Amino acid sequence: MIKRPRTSAEDIRQQLAARIICGELAPGTPLDETSLASEFSVSRTPIREALRLLAASGLIDQKPHARALVAKPDDATLAGMFEVMAYLEALCAGLSAVAMTAAEREALDALHISMAHIVREGDHAGYVEANEAFHSAIYDGAHNGYLAEVTRSTRQRLQPFRRAQFQALGRLSRSHAEHGVVVDAILQGDRAKAEWAMRQHIAIVEDAYQDLRATGSRR
Repeated sequence: MIKRPRTSAEDIRQQLAARIICGELAPGTPLDETSLASEFSVSRTPIREALRLLAASGLIDQKPHARALVAKPDDATLAGMFEVMAYLEALCAGLSAVAMTAAEREALDALHISMAHIVREGDHAGYVEANEAFHSAIYDGAHNGYLAEVTRSTRQRLQPFRRAQFQALGRLSRSHAEHGVVVDAILQGDRAKAEWAMRQHIAIVEDAYQDLRATGSRR
């Protein structure tokens, strides 16, 4: 008998986040740990961790000794999160342009080239995974541990919204093209251009998510 792999807290978080963002779980909907544990065939421990992560993204309201309720960040809060994310990632890209080693630049370029195949295949799940690796390489390439830590923490909070925008038609190819501008600037050692390109990329990510949300609300 083949055992099914256990569903992790991250898997559960992603599935619940997708339901909340698409409107399947409306604001105010209670999330019961016992019911969710039964649905995902897990103990309550990964459910609690998934809910904690969702709360960090503002997708649920969770208070001590009270049932978690579905929520969404208001427009101003979400816009503020994206604004900070843009500055942090732009700083990482700019520093990477001047601090990355030759081996790190070569690895970043190779990763970007490999993502073209993923785009052609229309592999959304594969692109999401490669996209995480791409941005992570730029955080590490800045060679500033504290900056990388803060950037990853902010990205974690925005991750459900950043993942959602890949559902938009043609978004994979456009994202890959935006990455190309960032990579070229880093390979050229052009800090100002790398910062500008990354800031533009994050702004487009936000716009893509907002357009997708607006389209969904009209359905």
